[in-house]
Amino acid sequence: MKKKIMFSSIGAVGLVVGAFFLFGGSKKGDDAALPRVKVTKGNIIDKALAVGTIEPENEISVKSKVSGAVGRIFADAGTFVRAGQPLLEVRPDPTPLELAEAKRNLQLAQVDLDNASKDKVRQDTLVAKHLISDKDYEDFQRHYEQSALTVSLNHERLQLLESGRVKIGGMEIESIVKAPIDGFVLKKTVEVGDPVTPLTTYQEGTVLMKMANMDRLLFKGTVDEIDVGRMKEGMPAEIKVGALPTDKVTGTLTKISLKAEKKENATVFPIEIAIPRTNNSVLRAGYSANASVIIRQKDSVLVIPERVVTFRNDSAFVRVPAGEGRDEERCIKTGLSDAITIEVAEGLREGDEVLEKPVKKIE
Repeated sequence: MKKKIMFSSIGAVGLVVGAFFLFGGSKKGDDAALPRVKVTKGNIIDKALAVGTIEPENEISVKSKVSGAVGRIFADAGTFVRAGQPLLEVRPDPTPLELAEAKRNLQLAQVDLDNASKDKVRQDTLVAKHLISDKDYEDFQRHYEQSALTVSLNHERLQLLESGRVKIGGMEIESIVKAPIDGFVLKKTVEVGDPVTPLTTYQEGTVLMKMANMDRLLFKGTVDEIDVGRMKEGMPAEIKVGALPTDKVTGTLTKISLKAEKKENATVFPIEIAIPRTNNSVLRAGYSANASVIIRQKDSVLVIPERVVTFRNDSAFVRVPAGEGRDEERCIKTGLSDAITIEVAEGLREGDEVLEKPVKKIE
């Protein structure tokens, strides 16, 4: 019986010792088995991210100088046109009242001119006999010329209402709206039969089409206020277009707004990036894109993953192997970072190994 108790005690002690080595000593084993990363040479780019779209530098709204309704459309959206090429025709569409008033005004002006013409013969006779003063004759001449101009004006207005074209002072005004520039029709905003309000001093007029020269494009977007203080005009940028994921588009930062905007409870600043024609990608107005403005770049420097660095009291530390399953903490001097990789300025050499941080267990 005593032997059985003794063997049971020895077995229990053995289990305790085994458990101690298995669980109690595992921490050092885990530390020794931590993955290692090597110090290598690489490139680090500090970037500021902007979110926006591709837009033409100048977008033109095409409008008509005459009123009416759209009669014919000669160019559709996506069409390339030269300056002066017809875009659409505005067919005169006067109301019955407008047409009646135009005809009546012409008749009244003609009656006034006929009377002035009859009176002109008598005035010429009187001035020849010195029976009226020169001033009275000059006043009559002014009235006669005004009557003739009023007739011409009313005749031209009636002609414009009826036919949609008229020639004034050697310049032909017609209802054919022509392209103001060489470029593409981006958008057609009217259809045949739609009413057209003319562009005048007092009204903006109906937008018929949107046009732009697609050779001069911009990235227009916003950047967070945290990054805007590090940016300046002239910095290079890399643009990723959502619809063209494999294309490489580059540009130059040309404008940083002086005034911030509130966007989804964040403070952002609008920026513009000029895209040169050398880019071979076929870009379209309205493409969504992300731009990375390159603030600073270093090539062929010592780098390690930033995740292995511990920052404490304005200093940076890493753990390095110290031989025989031991490790030690080493202070290093860091440089440029892109939030994933960080430059090692002092404290490590190329080829040195750095331990990963131990993974914290969730209890």
